[in-house]
Parts: sequence; structure tokens; C-alpha cells
Amino acid sequence: MVDMSLTAAVPETVVESAVESPIKLQVSDVTIKYSATPALSGVNLSVHEHEIFGIIGPANAGKTSFLKALNRMDTFNSNMTVEGQIHFNGLDIHNLRNIYALRSRIGVVFPLPVGLPLTIYENVALSPRLRGINNKGDLDIIVERCLTRAALWDEVKDRLNSLGSLLSGGQQQRLTIARALSQEPDLLMLDEFSIAVDPVTTMRIEDVLKELKKDMTIILVTNLVQQARRLADRTAFFLEGQCVEIGITEDLFTGEVEDQRTRDYVEGKFG
Repeated sequence: MVDMSLTAAVPETVVESAVESPIKLQVSDVTIKYSATPALSGVNLSVHEHEIFGIIGPANAGKTSFLKALNRMDTFNSNMTVEGQIHFNGLDIHNLRNIYALRSRIGVVFPLPVGLPLTIYENVALSPRLRGINNKGDLDIIVERCLTRAALWDEVKDRLNSLGSLLSGGQQQRLTIARALSQEPDLLMLDEFSIAVDPVTTMRIEDVLKELKKDMTIILVTNLVQQARRLADRTAFFLEGQCVEIGITEDLFTGEVEDQRTRDYVEGKFG
């Protein structure tokens, strides 16, 4: 087992011509099973630094299971097994002794906002406190920065001591993003964040993600193909437990595709 820095250099041997930036995440022949039932089989893909990588596909295509594998959530489910290799910052995540260090570098935002029974301030300050940051001045700076980056600061700055659960659904989702950002992640994963969010708030969060891309890598699982088109640099299409196709996003919508099922899905012929 290795316990190396999660910021180790990424090998330069794997290159995709579509993107010039270094590889942040390399997935090789990954298969995910629940008991003996495959949820995803033989996935090979890479995600680059400062890229928004979209994943689209209908329900039960394996998208959420894929995100769980990247964050080692298989450790929470004894029926879930992950085969193959996943390298994050050049390190095999299954050979890391400290899974918590991995999760601190990979933030996750789920479809429905998961608010902690804490104030708005403490929702964001919790992760820094767990890292040993207890100076109020330092925490104040972190909380303001994360809420600002999540486009929420102006709406809540005068009620930081109110419960986060009292916020609207869209505000709670942005609070969840702020909490994920307080981890200072290298990779931010969002799983259909707009399911319970109104269209106006969805567009606000999309603007946030475009800005966050400057500082981190983002994986965006979405059931809205046009959202992937607006945000993602490259997109993977998952179907029935397979990664059918990966390409520059606009090409999947306007150019030639390798698999007709991709064209049919983005055109809304099934889904």
C-alpha cells in the first residue's frame, strides 16, 4: 500500500489530442458490480485538469455508480465491488492508505441538497475545522470565499447563524456546493445537481461552474443533454452499463458520432 501525496505528478505517457492539459483522472478497464450484477463494464476514459467533463445517459446507465467508484464510496457498500484501475493525480486510489485524504481532494454534490443540521456558517466551516483550522478570522475568510464562489454570499451574509435547512431548495443546493468547495478539492463531481432546482437557479449554478473551472477539474453528470452542451468540454455517453462514446461535446451534437445510439440520445429519441 502506498501513502503518497495526492498531488504527485501525472504521468505524461497518456495523451488525448482533443485536450492539451495534463490528466487529472485516468480510468482503465473499470467494472462495477453490485453482488454479481454488473452496473458498469469495461470503462476507459481520462479527465483533464481544468476541464468540465460531462457524463450523460438515461437512468440505470451506471453514471452515479461511476462517481461513487471515483470517491471510494464502495467502502460504504459491502455489495459493491470495483475492478480495474483508477488513477487520481497519478496515484492508484485503491492503493492509498488514507481514503479520507482522497475524499478531501474530491468534492461531491448529490442530486438533492444534503444539508447538515447546522447554521449556514457552520455548514461551510465544518470541513476547515476538521482540518484543524479554528481561528475565527481564518474561518470567516473561508466561509465568505466559498459562499461567494457558490453565488450565495449576497443572499445569506446577514443570516449566517440561521439554520441552512431554512434556505430555499436552490439556496440549499448552492450551500452544498459551498460546503464541497470548503474542502479545497482538486476535483468537483456533481450528480444531476439541477433535479430539484428551478431554472433560474440552475443557470446561476452553471455560471458558477464556468468560473470554478479555472481553479479545478469538474465532472458533471446530468440528465439534461443541453446542460452538458452548455458546460462540458468533452462528454461521455453511458448506456446500459457501457461507456458508448466519448468526444468533444459540440461534436456529439453537431458532428459525426461513432455510435448511432449517441445521436439518437442527444436528439431525444429515447432517454
